[in-house]
Amino acid sequence: NREKMITEFENPYILLLDQKVSTVQPLVPVLEAVAHTGKPLVLIADDVDGEALTALILNNLKGSIKVVAVKAPGFGDRKKEMLEDIAILTNGEVITEQLGIKLEKV
Repeated sequence: NREKMITEFENPYILLLDQKVSTVQPLVPVLEAVAHTGKPLVLIADDVDGEALTALILNNLKGSIKVVAVKAPGFGDRKKEMLEDIAILTNGEVITEQLGIKLEKV
């Protein structure tokens, strides 16, 4: 909803990343898997820009996948804590290289 600046999805996949995403390559397997399900994707990351943002916008416009990218709330350690809180509320896990979890392995 552009007037209210909100996005509403029914039962979306939620991808939580504690890193910046600038290239599309790490996202490709996730986007392909989600596209096959027909479900929308909410991507919450440190930041999404460049080639990755362009690819998300184009896929959304083409109707290949419904996706919204959200900048993770907070700063520094507080940001990490907020992502972990979101993970708890969504019964998920934050993808973080500090714990040895890589986006390519999701």
